[in-house]
Amino acid sequence: MANFSAAMTGDQTFELQGRPARYTVLYFYPKDNTPGCTTEAMNFRDHHDELTALGAVVYGISRDSLRSHESFKSKLGLPFELISDPDEAVCNQFNVMKMKNMYGKKVRGVERSTFVIDAGGKVVKEWRGVKVNDHVKEVLDFLKTQPPGAQ
Repeated sequence: MANFSAAMTGDQTFELQGRPARYTVLYFYPKDNTPGCTTEAMNFRDHHDELTALGAVVYGISRDSLRSHESFKSKLGLPFELISDPDEAVCNQFNVMKMKNMYGKKVRGVERSTFVIDAGGKVVKEWRGVKVNDHVKEVLDFLKTQPPGAQ
């Protein structure tokens, strides 16, 4: 996986390379403050301690602005940062931009997807076309299968 950097909440910059975490969980979602995206963010929030205990650091990413992200993060009390990708550079790197049907119209948007990246920058697991309801459990179940201290 090629390195990338992007602006994120908390007045920080995300850099893929050099992450100290055993695993980086990047979840791509379509839009702040929409029902599915709100549920997904709350699920990651509610299982944050379990994810952290398994050596994972979670980041949400969408095309929304930092201002929108800061509001969304504050409103939901998210304990993780949100990455802003308004020019779709990171979305394109992960190939999550897809044509979707919305109310009978074709629109280009983010396909809900999650990637687990190891400390060496390698994608070790990916989910595409994610269904929100049991998704965080799938991520947890995967991380539980990884040997302690795996890189």
